Amino acid sequence: MFKGSNVALITPFKNNLLDEEAYIKLIHFHIENGTSGLVPAGTTGESPTLSHDEHQKVIDLCIKESNGKIPVIAGTGSNSTEEAISLTSHAEKAGANGALIVTPYYNKPTQEGLYQHYKAINDKCGIPIIIYNIPGRSVIDMSVDTMARLFELKNIVGVKDATGDLDRVDQQLLKMGKEFIQLTGNDDNAFEFNKRGGVGAISVTANIAPKLCSDFQKFSKSENEINQAEKLDKILQPIHHSMFIESNPSPVKYAAKLLNLCEDDVRLPLVKVTEQTKKIVKKSLQYAKLI
Repeated sequence: MFKGSNVALITPFKNNLLDEEAYIKLIHFHIENGTSGLVPAGTTGESPTLSHDEHQKVIDLCIKESNGKIPVIAGTGSNSTEEAISLTSHAEKAGANGALIVTPYYNKPTQEGLYQHYKAINDKCGIPIIIYNIPGRSVIDMSVDTMARLFELKNIVGVKDATGDLDRVDQQLLKMGKEFIQLTGNDDNAFEFNKRGGVGAISVTANIAPKLCSDFQKFSKSENEINQAEKLDKILQPIHHSMFIESNPSPVKYAAKLLNLCEDDVRLPLVKVTEQTKKIVKKSLQYAKLI
């Protein structure tokens, strides 16, 4: 169920409030352009600055508007285990197909603490859980051995790997096998990630280039179309790079504004991108013939 191009959905704001109209438009934009799955309320969706009500609302709206056409993997992680259980339970009741749960940030738990955190969520909920391993933001790195222990639990099905270490794909494949779903969280390494055994991405770039990302993912898993995937990867690389010149999601929101998808408003402590970054983002979209 969870493979291909899954979009880490931005959360549109207008006057610092959730822009429901733009958000709904975005969801249908993805359905129409071949996106494989929707991931609301993740890091790219600015979950740290969403209120609990807003967090639940963006998940509810995403499930309602997608109407079963493509899977919804709700971002429900927290550095509080009880809060993560609460958010995941809500997503399950709302009809989400899965939950993306980030490793607890700031607390710096041990590997045993990580195991117990995910086990507690697993034991209280009944939907598939994808571990989000992103040491660059959460400070801690879940080991392959800890991940293997968690994979023995009923609801743990895979990982969004944002370590940037391609050797982890090989190690996780060797330890957990092909049934363990491996999705990259780094758009720029998606081609090699899939070649090594990954099955897709949870993508920032897909917000503004859904068809290109969807086609790339499809071609990258077909031996007969691997050359097409490589061509698309070269077209997409400048966009991937431009999306992370400044803190995500500020660049992708500016790109979305250029495409008339939503405003480029972000919530403090994030700020809009600089003029220099705007030029680079615009140039990357022009290179890909998106504008």
